[in-house]
Amino acid sequence: MSNIIKIEGLRKTYDDGTLALDDVNLNIHSGEIISLLGPNGAGKTSLISTICGITKPTSGNIYVDGYDIKKDYRKTRKLIGLVPQEIALEPFEKVLDVIKYSRNLFGYSNDDKHIEKILKRLMLWDKRNKRIVELSGGMKRRVIIAKALSHNPKILFLDEPTAGVDVDLRIDMWKLIKQLRSDGVTVILTTHYIEEAEEISDRISIINNGKILLTEKKIDLIEKMGQKTITFKVSNNINLDHLSKDFDVSITKNQTHTLVNYHYKKTDELFNDFLSHINKLDCKILNIDTNEKSLEEIFLDVVGL
Repeated sequence: MSNIIKIEGLRKTYDDGTLALDDVNLNIHSGEIISLLGPNGAGKTSLISTICGITKPTSGNIYVDGYDIKKDYRKTRKLIGLVPQEIALEPFEKVLDVIKYSRNLFGYSNDDKHIEKILKRLMLWDKRNKRIVELSGGMKRRVIIAKALSHNPKILFLDEPTAGVDVDLRIDMWKLIKQLRSDGVTVILTTHYIEEAEEISDRISIINNGKILLTEKKIDLIEKMGQKTITFKVSNNINLDHLSKDFDVSITKNQTHTLVNYHYKKTDELFNDFLSHINKLDCKILNIDTNEKSLEEIFLDVVGL
């Protein structure tokens, strides 16, 4: 899989001495959706701003589709669409004019069919002659995305795209992002919503204190770091304390039953032995329940919160 963005040894120190990015190395694959997860102040927005050319890097290199962001600024900027957190739109401009003007800023002539396609996809076509001031907050956010897509970029950055929007709009956004990936657009988003990253991401990169802590395929991350607990509810007629000597279990008792919590890992080689052992014991299995670590719990483990 080819890399559309390559980041090497990136550092960013602001004038007040704040180290926002600390030796960031990251490859972003063409046509993927990658989520940047991290607490407030982790460096997510600084990373996006630096790749997009809004903020100058202190050191390190960034290549977008093979072009250096410093030497080939115009070429790299044309490849990128950016949806910032803030909604900054001229209140009395019409939606259609805002999108056309944004396209013209990148040096492209008007393309009515392309703009119509974007507005229809974002359910803005019937609002095209409305002024921005007449739109709801959710519709304004759609206009921001339409602006970012107006010049048909290969890469789309979404900085907290669903922050403060209702659930229905959030689900619509997820559908749109998946459609864009199907069209070959590479999507990089920052989000505070763990379920958002879990729903739409191909890969997840966790950042904290300006450092990339890990970057993994979503499925691999959950399988590798997610621990499963299998709980056996058994009768109280036998002492099971000896199990903890041979297996990774915790045991809790009450007056009616005992819970044996088996902490299962993907590479566990003892589970079959455990099952054989517990089946030989003179106790009745009343229930079996499984609980698996969520992506949110994995995230909290990684960042140490």
